[in-house]
Amino acid sequence: MDIEKIAQAIEADAGMPLDDLRQGLVEMQNGIGLVHTPEQILIRQVRTKLKLSQQRFSNAINTPAATLRDWEQGRSKPSGAAICLLKIIDKYPNLLSELEIAQ
Repeated sequence: MDIEKIAQAIEADAGMPLDDLRQGLVEMQNGIGLVHTPEQILIRQVRTKLKLSQQRFSNAINTPAATLRDWEQGRSKPSGAAICLLKIIDKYPNLLSELEIAQ
């Protein structure tokens, strides 16, 4: 398995670099560690980048905290609209304050 080739393809599909992706692929290849979906990685990456707790981030995107936890833990998958919103917030983090003002 060419880890670098796979990582580059996944990052190209996600439209952004994904922290720890290569390590995760190595662990997957070796049969260890947890498997994370691109959506899980995106959600955690955006929330961590903004330095927000799950509760504060869920409030900011008008989503129940339990739903955000389910997304991050892979129990459910965010909708296409939610993924789009997360990508926009990742690229333009200042928009999050605009969302909070509008609510």
